[in-house]
Amino acid sequence: MENNRTKIFLIRHGEVANAADRCYNGHNDVDLSADGLKQMEKIADRLKGEPLKAVYSSDLQRAAKGARLISERHSVEPVSIKELRELSYGIWEGKRVEDIKNLYPEEFRARYDDILNYRIQNGETLLEMRERVLPAVKGIINKHTGDSIAIVAHAGVIKILLLWSLNMDLRDFYRIQQDYAALNIISFYDNGSAVVELMNG
Repeated sequence: MENNRTKIFLIRHGEVANAADRCYNGHNDVDLSADGLKQMEKIADRLKGEPLKAVYSSDLQRAAKGARLISERHSVEPVSIKELRELSYGIWEGKRVEDIKNLYPEEFRARYDDILNYRIQNGETLLEMRERVLPAVKGIINKHTGDSIAIVAHAGVIKILLLWSLNMDLRDFYRIQQDYAALNIISFYDNGSAVVELMNG
């Protein structure tokens, strides 16, 4: 069975430049902070001894920069995929959570009352996000059967993949914590089973 295991090292990007402001970043292409870059250097060192055959990431720089650091230690070229972006928060993007609560109080409540189906103006629903993320990741898994690979992405993307792997409902989205530069490990087997070996490590 060991030979049929595809091992995914799933990493959240490091701290972002506007972390102190607690913003909805979504597709907003915010950079890593200096600390965030150091966090990703540490992750890259931590994974240095793993036999990674490929490194994937979202195409947003906060994820792509970390993917490049990991790739450099494995002599592979990182691959960025738009489908691995964070949830699109539409007109909320780049704005502070506190400001959104004040500017859009009804919409803010409505979103958290129905996290699956609520769409922020010009954004996407959580269900729509899952429909773009899962096919992309399934494609990566099928392409690298039996290999170890890394994916650097966003908290929302990682939560969707963890819930899927654990056969948990998408409504449990906010029950999973993902810190900056968190490491998760999921093994996928040929018989269709998945084992979460590490979460938010």
